[in-house]
Amino acid sequence: MRDKLITLLKIIISLALIALAFYLVDFNQVLAQLKKARPLYFLAALAFYMLAITVNGAKWQVLLRAQGVNVPFAAVLRFIWIGFFFNNFLPANVGGDVMRGFGLARHTDRAADAAVSVIVDRVIGLMAYMSTAVVAAIVAVNVTGHAQLEQVEWVAIVALAALVTGFGVLLSRRLRAFISRVFQLRFLSPLAPLWGRISDAFNAYRFRYKALIAAFGVALVGIACTTLVNWLLSQSMGGLMPLEAILLFNPLIALVLMIPVSIGGIGVSQTAYPFFFSLAGVPTDHALAVSILMQAIMLLGSVPGGFVWLLGRRAARSQT
Repeated sequence: MRDKLITLLKIIISLALIALAFYLVDFNQVLAQLKKARPLYFLAALAFYMLAITVNGAKWQVLLRAQGVNVPFAAVLRFIWIGFFFNNFLPANVGGDVMRGFGLARHTDRAADAAVSVIVDRVIGLMAYMSTAVVAAIVAVNVTGHAQLEQVEWVAIVALAALVTGFGVLLSRRLRAFISRVFQLRFLSPLAPLWGRISDAFNAYRFRYKALIAAFGVALVGIACTTLVNWLLSQSMGGLMPLEAILLFNPLIALVLMIPVSIGGIGVSQTAYPFFFSLAGVPTDHALAVSILMQAIMLLGSVPGGFVWLLGRRAARSQT
């Protein structure tokens, strides 16, 4: 009952945020933007989104190999596509991470390694995102003269520093040893074996600098793809969203979408796009229209993951 009430609350929040977005922005103007969207640009954006999913699969496989988890790329793609599919329906933008981690754990029988690989994959991706945001912010403030974005620049820098520091802490053997002592407390002792497996899994990345750098590089390729997705959607409706603004605000929107207050980020995205992009002078009706098309891209682009999941369930049932 508690879980159902929480889910219902998140649905209500999603609907309320959508209503707020359309209250603040003229619905007719948004509709006019959507009507003039050119289908070829939309299809190109969809293709780049699906390419971004594939690139994310390659990033994850790099990190898995660093742990000594050798999984065929086809299997990695299957799990990550399922994850993207469930991101549309589960709370926040990380529910799909749980699904892909669960699938990999069942496939390899290495639950701790699977969980840690998903965490590291997410952190590396966010660090790559925030790195592009910092570069874009520095260029916007100091080169193109958008002084009003100076606060955004500092937010991006602080977020990147926090991510790098947090990741360094996770890889620290001393800190993990300290946490292990905490699990010696009587009420936490039943969880000590689980923490030990997770700690060992993190230790696998401690000296895998080449793998981490390679994963970061692959993440940048994925960011280039998702940046093009937003740019193409904007171009389909007149191109009012500058490329440098997309590089700056998309990482911040990605962070906001991780707040577990909605279902699949619906509503949060529709309020975040107009808020952030208006700081760069993008009309709010255009930004909201892009967010709606982006939501459609995310739904359509992840449909293969739904089919893969259903086929997997049918196969599992036939074996029982």
